[in-house]
Amino acid sequence: MIPQKTIEELINKHSILEKDLSSGTIDKKKFAEKSKEYSDLNEIIGDAKKYISFENDKNELEKILEDKNSDNELKKLAENELNELKLYHEKNEKKLKLFLLPKDDADKKNAIIEIRAGTGGLEASLFAADLFRMYEKISNKKKWLLEVISISRSEAGGLKEVIASIKGVNIYSTLKYESGVHRVQRVPDTETQGRVHTSAATVAVLPEAEEVDLKINEADLRIDVFRAGGPGGQSVNTTDSAVRITHIPTGLSVSQQDEKSQHKNKSKGMKILRSRLYELERSRIEQERSKDRKNKIGSGDRSERIRTYNFPQGRITDHRINLTLHKLEEFLEGEAFDEIIETLTLQSQEEKLKDL
Repeated sequence: MIPQKTIEELINKHSILEKDLSSGTIDKKKFAEKSKEYSDLNEIIGDAKKYISFENDKNELEKILEDKNSDNELKKLAENELNELKLYHEKNEKKLKLFLLPKDDADKKNAIIEIRAGTGGLEASLFAADLFRMYEKISNKKKWLLEVISISRSEAGGLKEVIASIKGVNIYSTLKYESGVHRVQRVPDTETQGRVHTSAATVAVLPEAEEVDLKINEADLRIDVFRAGGPGGQSVNTTDSAVRITHIPTGLSVSQQDEKSQHKNKSKGMKILRSRLYELERSRIEQERSKDRKNKIGSGDRSERIRTYNFPQGRITDHRINLTLHKLEEFLEGEAFDEIIETLTLQSQEEKLKDL
């Protein structure tokens, strides 16, 4: 049950914001912030008022049912209305609880996605390429902008590693559940005996941090330049254009050599480094907040096996929610992706509601 005082505070806040916005005395920046807050509250204010009036409405209907002078038809109407009221109140309480859950500021951000081939040699790198193609198809369908930051290829069209930024609306909130180990079971093209091999790729999804989110002290950075070439390099340049940026306090290091310009490589490297540092800080805060709970969904643990793609059986299983879909091809085409993401989101909300 939600304390009545909490709901009354929401209603009161909505009323104050309404007066402030119509006063015409707020500066542009505050007006935009308050408009957003007012708009969010507007979606649930009717439900909040009905939540407050529930006890009174329930008592009125119960009086009719208990009154010996009420005729049967009136009692029947009151009974139906009471049942509907209780059912609505139950759904309404859940809706308000979800609204009251702490918001993750990162949910609305763009994302940086990092895919790396794991155990399984060539087959793992081919699977990493399959995953990257899947995210490209999902991005196309959703009209997101996917841009490759760096890429390291292997034989036969595989990928050792790829890092890309994805821009659009609420990207991180959709893709954050993809972080972890993705396992594939299939018969490689090179397998003559028809045996199923298991290999894996890791995916890390980070909220793309802006400079306003995280200030990095230049004195904390060590920047090394070197000649591009070898794995990941597009070509062997004759200039020292490749850049390695090390954040000394954390030891985090990023190398970037895809561009022929040292400046562009540094800019791309800083984008990745900033997002990794931002995620590191978010993880630290989240761990402090939730020392007593183990939320298995959306934890972002990159060592956790989250999903298995079984080609012989045409199935995909998400281990966090024990959901299996026999739609492997559709999933890799980006068709069934939302089905799993929506279930993950709902279950994550359920877990948070229990903690609340």
